Amino acid sequence: MIKFRVFIPVLGLFFLAATAFGANFVAAPLSGAEENPPNDSKARGNATFDVSEDGSQITYKVIVANINNVIASHIHIGPVGTNGPVVAFLFGPAAPGGGRSDGVLAQGTITAANLVGPLAGHPLSDLLDAMQAGNAYVNVHTNDGVAPTNTGPGDFPGGEIRAQVRPGD
Repeated sequence: MIKFRVFIPVLGLFFLAATAFGANFVAAPLSGAEENPPNDSKARGNATFDVSEDGSQITYKVIVANINNVIASHIHIGPVGTNGPVVAFLFGPAAPGGGRSDGVLAQGTITAANLVGPLAGHPLSDLLDAMQAGNAYVNVHTNDGVAPTNTGPGDFPGGEIRAQVRPGD
């Protein structure tokens, strides 16, 4: 009986450590309906994030389909329906009018040194906390290079597709 009581707290500590580091997150599906304001883009995408065992880096991949003129992709801080500041670059900046993109848009690694905006100089755990709480989102920005902006798909510099980041499976 004593062994059973000791085993349960140790198992609980292992579970807490496993959820804090070595976790994964996903932002999917990226769509125009999730943007603020929403748009009717037919573009779609997803982003995946894998946290290293020691919590010092996040490996990411952004995949898109049916999108034109991508100029940038970022992680922003903000709840559903609210626009927030950029805290990490995922892709870009690229020149406007770049044409169609399908497949892997970007992949790489984020460390604390890559954080910008309100998280600049903060530990990576601050971004991970925001991601865990559902207070971070990914969006993909587009621009056809022809004035005026926001004229339709392929021309949303403020963001064409978006999804909140949430814990993965």
